[in-house]
Amino acid sequence: MSVNVEKLAEELDTFGLAIEGDSMKEKLVELCITYRLKEDEIVNEWFAFSQTRNVPLTRENLDIFEHEKLSKRPAKAYPPTKRPHHRAPIQDLNTLEDLVQAEEEEENLLDSYSTPGKAASQKRALTTPENRLSKKGSNARSPRLLFSPASFSPSATPSQKYASRTNRGEVVASFGAVRGAAWRGSGGRSVSVQLLTAPEDSITKPFKYMFQKLYDIREVLNYKIEDLSLSLTDRHHIEGFRPVAIPAQEPVTFLGQVACDSNGKLNAKSVVLQGDLEHSVGMQVPVDLSELKEYSLFPGQVVALEGINSTGRCITASLLHEAVPLPFYIPATELKEGAEEEEVGLEGLEPQMVMVACGPYTTSDSFTFDPMMDLIDTINRDRPGVCILLGPFVDCRHEQIEKCQLTVPFQDVFKQCMKGIVEGTRGSGSHLVFVPSLRDVHHHFVYPQPPFRCYEPAKKDKGRVHFVSDPCTLDINGVIIGVTSTDVLMHMSAEEINSSQGGSDRFTRILKHILTQRSYYPLYPPAEEMNIDYECFQTYAQLPVTPDVLIVPSELRYFVKDVLGCICINPGRLTKGQVGGSYGRLFVQRQRSGESPRQTPCLAAQVLKI
Repeated sequence: MSVNVEKLAEELDTFGLAIEGDSMKEKLVELCITYRLKEDEIVNEWFAFSQTRNVPLTRENLDIFEHEKLSKRPAKAYPPTKRPHHRAPIQDLNTLEDLVQAEEEEENLLDSYSTPGKAASQKRALTTPENRLSKKGSNARSPRLLFSPASFSPSATPSQKYASRTNRGEVVASFGAVRGAAWRGSGGRSVSVQLLTAPEDSITKPFKYMFQKLYDIREVLNYKIEDLSLSLTDRHHIEGFRPVAIPAQEPVTFLGQVACDSNGKLNAKSVVLQGDLEHSVGMQVPVDLSELKEYSLFPGQVVALEGINSTGRCITASLLHEAVPLPFYIPATELKEGAEEEEVGLEGLEPQMVMVACGPYTTSDSFTFDPMMDLIDTINRDRPGVCILLGPFVDCRHEQIEKCQLTVPFQDVFKQCMKGIVEGTRGSGSHLVFVPSLRDVHHHFVYPQPPFRCYEPAKKDKGRVHFVSDPCTLDINGVIIGVTSTDVLMHMSAEEINSSQGGSDRFTRILKHILTQRSYYPLYPPAEEMNIDYECFQTYAQLPVTPDVLIVPSELRYFVKDVLGCICINPGRLTKGQVGGSYGRLFVQRQRSGESPRQTPCLAAQVLKI
């Protein structure tokens, strides 16, 4: 095993340590070889040991470190040798359909030999010379045939609770003008769907993840503080920031990120302010909130606190300055003067209907995709211009997936699902936008999440089928729509603390935080179910502008709200356990530029029961 001394010195330099003398260098190399440790592993082990004992890096302390720490580590096991194995051939959709058809023919043959009593109990019609199944009829597939559960799961019993629901189509939340029976679109005609950001600034394909250094994460978090400090300075006319750990007898302003002093949930007594590198060298100081009348804080929030720090060990906050949202999108072809105003201003002003639904698309006790079939029927009936479908499509929390009861690979289930949606809505002409979820068992478990790539639509459908990342910012005929399938509302509501004199709405507070922090996921540290790649997070998970519409599906109660001029909608999930859930629909129309006051492009929005 070879040891790179330069890399070892570089890893030590990350923690501000240096190798002094050849004897110490030889000792570190010896420890790496003896205990089969890499350069970064030996440094991490020493840093943890030295912080616990509060000892410097010396030759004598390295001997103690070896005796008390390394010698008690379990020996590394050698990786097992890979043995060649033969995999069963993977079935594609065509061969699966052939197998299902062959199974049906075999059952029909067996039924012909059964007794009359047993034959009468069979639900499948027998094929006789007088009643043949026409080849044309068997090949013409409806969406429900495309979602045949026989190839997915041995138990394909439809959910009784879902089938017996009585609130179908009930409007449970609304915003804007009442349209009544006018909730009908014109299909995908005259609709343009594209990403707001350039291809090089968007995730278009999978990337390598599962490797990131703490140093890189620190740089991302510090860049976030520095970026928002500019808007805080301009908005609140702050002259400068004071280091958080320097005593201040007079009221001054401190800049930093809210954090918790322990691993538990944030509360009013555990708030600390972690300063940036430029002003505070990353120091942390507890914050006393007793003098603040109103506040709303969560871990990871960048704030400017005004107060005193008489001892340098505790900030007594008297005023909280929050960040401001980004401006709304202004097209590059901004209206000019004269005749161009009428010609350009009327372009794309036709109202468009947008439908939004979030998975799971099956009930928890069945794998028959009945809710998806009902949604496809709704799309064909209402013919929206754009239909945004968010994952999970193959939910890792489904009972049959958790118990490994599916008979086909997860990707085949997803391909069959995509095929049913695309072909089932072909007559409507609606554009389909597919957004992945971290709960999709067949897809990459990382945030931000790359778009789906395992399904290739037919040539005639490619123009209306769009696979995008999570999160993403869409431009639909000049209306900017921010989309994320991650339940950021649930994660932030579990960590947020607040104090207000009047009644405040929790959803409005959290949505305001998302817009003012300019991030699709401003919480740090993230929820345990999240796997964030912070290098890509800094590039692809930030809000480029304040969207006209923000779609934030959640397990929490559905709503439609106007927050800081942005229409925020939680359409709920299409299914809730064994019962039906909800979906959303909007009418959007790009407004003429230069109108004052600004008019929201969202004319109306509703959340309905499936």
